[in-house]
Amino acid sequence: MASMSFKGSRSSLSISSDAADSHKPPIPPTVGFGRRTSSGRYVSYSRDDLDSELGSSDFMNYTVHIPPTPDNQPMDPSISQKVEEQYVSNSLFTGGFNSVTRAHLMDKVIESEASHPQMAGAKGSSCAVPGCDAKVMSDERGVDILPCECDFKICRDCYIDAVKTGGGICPGCKEPYKNTDLDETAVDNNSRPLPLPPPGTMSKMERRLSLMKSTKSVLMRSQTGDFDHNRWLFETRGTYGYGNAIWPKDGNLGNGNDDEVVEPTELMSKPWRPLTRKLKIPAAVLSPYRLLIFLRVVVLALFLAWRVNHPNNDAIWLWGMSVVCEIWFAFSWLLDQLPKLSPINRATDLNVLKDKFETPTPNNPTGKSDLPGIDVFVSTADPEKEPPLVTANTILSILAADFPVEKLACYVSDDGGALLTFEAMAEAASFANIWVPFCRKHDIEPRNPESYFNLKRDPYKNKVKQDFVKDRRRVKREYDEFKVRINSLPDSIRRRSDAYHAREEIKAMKLQRQNREDEPVESVKIPKATWMADGTHWPGTWLNPATEHSRGDHAGIIQVMLKPPSDEPLHGTADDRLIDLTDVDIRLPLLVYVSREKRPGYDHNKKAGAMNALVRASAIMSNGPFILNLDCDHYIYNSQAMREGMCFMMDRGGDRICYVQFPQRFEGIDPSDRYANHNTVFFDVNMRALDGLMGPVYVGTGCLFRRIALYGFDPPRSKEHHPGCCSCCFFGRNKKHSSMAHTSEENHALRMGDSDDEEMNLSLLPKRFGNSMFLIDSIPVAEFQGRPLADHPAVKNGRPPGALTIPRELLDASTVAEAISVISCWYEDKTEWGNRVGWIYGSVTEDVVTGYRMHNRGWKSVYCVTKRDAFRGTAPINLTDRLHQVLRWATGSVEIFFSRNNALLASPRMKLLQRIAYLNVGIYPFTSIFLIVYCFLPALSLFSGQFIVQTLNVTFLTYLLIITVTLCLLAVLEIKWSGIALEEWWRNEQFWLIGGTSAHLAAVLQGLLKVIAGIEISFTLTSKSGGDDVDDEFADLYIVKWTSLFIPPITIMMINLIAIAVGFSRTIYSVIPQWSRLLGGVFFSFWVLAHLYPFAKGLMGRRGRTPTIVFVWSGLIAITISLLWVAINPPSSSTQIGGSFQFP
Repeated sequence: MASMSFKGSRSSLSISSDAADSHKPPIPPTVGFGRRTSSGRYVSYSRDDLDSELGSSDFMNYTVHIPPTPDNQPMDPSISQKVEEQYVSNSLFTGGFNSVTRAHLMDKVIESEASHPQMAGAKGSSCAVPGCDAKVMSDERGVDILPCECDFKICRDCYIDAVKTGGGICPGCKEPYKNTDLDETAVDNNSRPLPLPPPGTMSKMERRLSLMKSTKSVLMRSQTGDFDHNRWLFETRGTYGYGNAIWPKDGNLGNGNDDEVVEPTELMSKPWRPLTRKLKIPAAVLSPYRLLIFLRVVVLALFLAWRVNHPNNDAIWLWGMSVVCEIWFAFSWLLDQLPKLSPINRATDLNVLKDKFETPTPNNPTGKSDLPGIDVFVSTADPEKEPPLVTANTILSILAADFPVEKLACYVSDDGGALLTFEAMAEAASFANIWVPFCRKHDIEPRNPESYFNLKRDPYKNKVKQDFVKDRRRVKREYDEFKVRINSLPDSIRRRSDAYHAREEIKAMKLQRQNREDEPVESVKIPKATWMADGTHWPGTWLNPATEHSRGDHAGIIQVMLKPPSDEPLHGTADDRLIDLTDVDIRLPLLVYVSREKRPGYDHNKKAGAMNALVRASAIMSNGPFILNLDCDHYIYNSQAMREGMCFMMDRGGDRICYVQFPQRFEGIDPSDRYANHNTVFFDVNMRALDGLMGPVYVGTGCLFRRIALYGFDPPRSKEHHPGCCSCCFFGRNKKHSSMAHTSEENHALRMGDSDDEEMNLSLLPKRFGNSMFLIDSIPVAEFQGRPLADHPAVKNGRPPGALTIPRELLDASTVAEAISVISCWYEDKTEWGNRVGWIYGSVTEDVVTGYRMHNRGWKSVYCVTKRDAFRGTAPINLTDRLHQVLRWATGSVEIFFSRNNALLASPRMKLLQRIAYLNVGIYPFTSIFLIVYCFLPALSLFSGQFIVQTLNVTFLTYLLIITVTLCLLAVLEIKWSGIALEEWWRNEQFWLIGGTSAHLAAVLQGLLKVIAGIEISFTLTSKSGGDDVDDEFADLYIVKWTSLFIPPITIMMINLIAIAVGFSRTIYSVIPQWSRLLGGVFFSFWVLAHLYPFAKGLMGRRGRTPTIVFVWSGLIAITISLLWVAINPPSSSTQIGGSFQFP
């Protein structure tokens, strides 16, 4: 394995900020480094052009670290870039704090052969140069690139050596290379409608940003006529091709004269159709629903007033506790119910999306996709609790998604740095070679192979192609072999590491014998490393942890598993795979493995820190303007889910949407949903209701983000919607200019801050985002690409149609080296990552806090419920795991309540009802204190012979009846407009009490300990594995794992059961039985026990495994205790019934 070191050098760049000098070329920095070739030679290089807009007039003076890269200038530009990208995809990049960034060229990534040309370590011809066994350069199909007419096979490194040090002479025929042949190859392999300027005249970031500067743009007229909404054009300097909404006359760039601009007539003549529409709840359902809420509020107020004014003087302590609890319950119900006043449904139109973005138009004659890119994040941390097979299936569903291949990228964050996850990803990339084309050919749903092959319905329904049965059988066999390879990876890695370790020990002993010929040989102890498939040390976590190779101490790792696809479709043939793929696109999306650097002494901030590392790495490598984040066990169930989300982002006003949240749906839940794992009341009632306000909360997975919203910027036109709130411009313009009526749109696009006095100039950017200029340069590009189409006069802040049809930039070594630097453990020091930028730190529920910050800045979110579930995942069906999950959520809510993220401190930009919804998120765990007291009140009432009221009079019963009936009617209407089942509503009510008396109470205590005493709370991952019984799908449901959270509910059940027995005994033995008090106490005790029934059932374990004698003993103990209570506290009068009762 060859390796290349990127030696860090720093260049101090003094850049003038005068706009008049903006036409001057940038001052190129010089970076020196060395490279070791496959043949062992060392070659020194210098790089004169780096892909960063460091010469722009908008940048101030500061020092930045620039990673170097090999210089391939003698080659044809397009060929050199492709060869460089092939080199990058076959290299494992490592680096971090106080260490050199290295690119380890890998011969193979997994034990089996990789056949797809995009995959790292793909098989190919070997170099014919003596002493070199590297792979020959290849194109998109894996066909060898042979630069000489003699067809001499040569690898990238040897070709560079021949050109630079060998005078450009072919080692085979000894004739000079002919670049004209390479030019022809470049034209054949990468045909474009209009050529771009050569890289030598313009840097990569110049091609990206182009006219996104403060100079006057071609577009001097907006769709509204008020000001210019398209100042930042995504176009190439000096060359106008497809993608310009307004064409300049005679190729002139324009000088501010409106007469030189021509507006295409098709924008005005073509009818405009929306991508989404609101589906309002019928008034016949919503009006009674709102009326009932108002009626119940009035009745609750009257009831509480009556309760306060009519105390029970016989048991004032019982009355006082009950009144306090009832007041809190009324307040808590009001917080939960008020945000539900305006529920809505939404619908998308995928046909309109296709017409607008993927249909040939005058601005896009070829019909190439004009959709923005999406970067998909998959997070995993522990391969033992999150099985690699589950993660691999999630990745496969992403790679097979119905979205333009060249616009899709998948990043997998392995926070454990495990070789098992790395090789499982590589196996998934290899299997995707056949799985993804199979899905495209036969329109497979779902595109998770495990779920697809386990479908209980007929797999041949609606399949019309004659070869489907044959193809399915072959793919099923390949998947079975794939599963076996994944399952065998732990043993394979262990055996391989043991073998290499034994070899290293033998070598060390031989070396010791040579050095000490006459002395006795001692046993040699060397660290037991974990070895990769190519025979080198794994740079991440070892099976036997060692220094710099443990879970919390390892280097940053990036491996491009699947390099970026070609820009044009690549159709398969009938002979190149197991199935006939004629006319099927066989390209695969970009797939990248990322394991951020971890070092002792640094707070890595758990999942939020891993997500932020992916945000930075993806911004440098692909910079998709939208980000979809998924947990490793949540896969894409609807292949068009991303298109559905894109409808909202690309519709009119979509530029003000920060994220599109999809509902969470789960598989593997027991049919009765004993512990309300589906959580349908939250996802189908509460979230739909919030969608009628500023949008749903972010729930951690299945969410499509706008990248610039994650960067902490304010939404466009924020001052128009909130005139009282000030913010500052991204590029630091003058205050009085931004207040003018005809301010340019670039002053409205990117803002961050709470005051105009805090002007964002470039000296502040490193303080917010870090010192990576690659990252900072990518921000305005992501903002522009994420804008809706400017295809209607009412669309504000739009972009011209066809602007995103240009090819994506190819990866090079400097780009990946920069990505390594931004995932290092020190990068976030003294920046605003985790504080204002990216996922927010400081809470175990970082998802809710991150969404709250966006809403607090004025962004809106959207809830997208698709006809076919967008995503599906797994949930813990075991009682203990479920309670621990709820405990983690509730603890995060308590942390939010005691932090500056409390909704009471929200900005005026947040609507009142949205603020109430977020306030309820922070307050709901505190209900457990009152709930647990109220659950003991029936027992105390039965023990004492008193009740919460003096007597069960008509007034109390009437209030109780009205409150109960209105609650039931509200539930029925919620079921009507949300579509949930009555059983699901009842299961939610039951688990509300189970969680409230166990996990929520513990969360309040833990939250108070953290706030008062500073005691940190640590949580373990929820295991995604099932029970030991492989024959029972729900074996995990019956496993009883003791936890202290069981104590309060068990205590409540036992005391209430005993109290019922005691109450009945007292009433029976009384001369004048107080049946009203007994009935009141027994009714509320049964209410408590009915809610705790699923909990009691969970304690019983599997049906039929609990001996009958246990139930008999339980009944005898309850009766004995009841009789004992009567004997200890007998009736005071001997004339009462049972007064003469005595134990024998």
